[in-house]
Amino acid sequence: MPSTPTPSQPARIPPPGTPGLSGLATLAVAVVVVAALYLGREVFIPLVLAVLLSFVLAPVVGFLRRIHLGRVPSVIAAVLLALGIIAGIGSVIGLQVADLAKNLPQYQVTVQNKVEGLQQGVLGRVNELIRRFNHQVSEAQNKADTASGAAAGAQSGGEAPKPVLVKVQEPDPSPITLAEKVLGPIVSPLTNIGIILVVVVFILMQQEDLRDRIIRLFGSSDLHRTTVAMDEAASRLGSYFLAQLGINAAFGVLIGIGLWFIGVPSPILWGVFSALMRFVPYIGAFISGLFPVALAAAVDPGWSMAIWTAALFLVAEPLTGQVVEPLLYGHSTGLSPFAVIVSTLFWGFLWGPIGLILATPFTVCLVVLGRHVERLEFLDVLLGDRPPLTPVENFYQRMLAGDPDEAQEQAELLLKERSLSSYYDEVALKALQLAANDYQRGVLKPEQLDTIKALTQSLVEEFASRPDEEPEAAGKASTDASAETSLAEKAHPKNEAVPPQAPPPEQRPPIWRSEAPVLCIAGRGPLDEAASTMLAQLLGKHGIGARVVPHEAVARTGIRTLDVTGVAMVCISYLDISGNPAHLRFLLDRLKRKLPGKPILVGLWPAEDMILTDQALRRQVGADYYVASLRQAVEACLDVVRQECEQMTRNPNLTVVRQNDQEREPV
Repeated sequence: MPSTPTPSQPARIPPPGTPGLSGLATLAVAVVVVAALYLGREVFIPLVLAVLLSFVLAPVVGFLRRIHLGRVPSVIAAVLLALGIIAGIGSVIGLQVADLAKNLPQYQVTVQNKVEGLQQGVLGRVNELIRRFNHQVSEAQNKADTASGAAAGAQSGGEAPKPVLVKVQEPDPSPITLAEKVLGPIVSPLTNIGIILVVVVFILMQQEDLRDRIIRLFGSSDLHRTTVAMDEAASRLGSYFLAQLGINAAFGVLIGIGLWFIGVPSPILWGVFSALMRFVPYIGAFISGLFPVALAAAVDPGWSMAIWTAALFLVAEPLTGQVVEPLLYGHSTGLSPFAVIVSTLFWGFLWGPIGLILATPFTVCLVVLGRHVERLEFLDVLLGDRPPLTPVENFYQRMLAGDPDEAQEQAELLLKERSLSSYYDEVALKALQLAANDYQRGVLKPEQLDTIKALTQSLVEEFASRPDEEPEAAGKASTDASAETSLAEKAHPKNEAVPPQAPPPEQRPPIWRSEAPVLCIAGRGPLDEAASTMLAQLLGKHGIGARVVPHEAVARTGIRTLDVTGVAMVCISYLDISGNPAHLRFLLDRLKRKLPGKPILVGLWPAEDMILTDQALRRQVGADYYVASLRQAVEACLDVVRQECEQMTRNPNLTVVRQNDQEREPV
């Protein structure tokens, strides 16, 4: 059998591999794609807008088809509806802008009066100081230029070069140039709108065909994964667009009504503008508020209208973003706040204002790809909202870093939806198993191991007063469509309650009425004592006293002095038996001689250990119970208590004799 490296001689770990050709190829492809998106933005932007508009219109087309309108009429009706809405919004904006332009001279006079009033106050005095300073700097600069010019003239014979006047005269514009300047700003948007509508019609007409072609192109070898990825992307994008469209429209209506009550001109224009700008994450709504505030300052001779307008935006946006959005669709996009900010900057750089609006949908698609394509998993880690570390890894990392406070904070959050026994089984024990494995490999130093052991013991002590029960939040179904099975559900089903309380002391046999009838023995691993402490604590929470002894207390030289007074059952904890249960068999032989007739439980917290499934090996070792979780250990102890209670009820003298035999046994 190969020897295991000792902690004093750590095993050699090979250095991490260098990026191969596949990594370089992925990087090259990413660079080419980004360059193509930037250089071909004139072509890609209409296509992308058409695809996103098709996501919005797809539910409308589906509804019309369900009422037996037909595919072609349904698509045409949906596109005409979208075109009518766009035209209506455009005409309203045009009328509002024209009405606003009529009163610009009046607004200009109001602004000039306010500026003059400010100039006569503190700002005027500050401006005067700045003007004087600039004047002094200009005089000093002119003196220096005069001196240098005189010196240069003396060197060149005393004559300064005379300036030459140059007049640039542009030719008269031709009719074609005039037509281009006048019609260009109008024709270009209309052309883009026409292209978008045509592409939308073809996408809606051939949805199934396009879906099958994409599956054939990217995932015909794994239809299940490709179908799941496409369904998830469509679901996330569809729910995001519909919810965001409704929320932004309601936000625009709220802003328009508020500005109308305040008295700001053209409230419909600013309501539509605010609704569109709110598609830009975080800052879009506040940017849209700058123009109405400036207009309110230009309309009102005082400052009350501007203050009320600013207050409207400062109240409406946080209320919408922090209350309404989480209630309607929560985190359906699956993006982290960091991803939203980075994607907004990135796509804004590539495609300008359109990129700001399309940043979130694009990033959603990238995150979905990262969750279903192995090579793109880094996208999900960097941009997704799922925790980068599992609770087990986070627990181990925090203990390794000597920071139990953050580990306790994470534990408090997890205990809001799971019981304490579930947390110990699914998080703490698995983290200790990671530490034990690292110690066996020789990569964990002894002082680090001692730190983890001490911090884990202190964390367990923090939960001494917390009962082991299912919290109310654990029974509530998650409203997040992307939520995965929780740790509590993996530990045990929701309909299975935590272990019940032990029978009251007056109903137990005398030996089970002692202060600590269960003896929890730590295995010979460095962290087994921490696992035994967790088991003893859980037993105490269910009405059974227990005490913990280290492995040295049951060694060949220590078991003779072991105090077994009042012990009714023995529980042994092992995080790892290293595939060799011989030492466990010898330990059980010593315990059987020390405590004859007492049930012995062996807890092997790595559930994949062979002894848990090999019946012959279990008979060879000789324990009465084998469990793979602390929860099972508590239930086994409760079963023993109940069995002995039943035996005492049927034959009270039998239990008394066993108790007396235990008391007469020589130590």
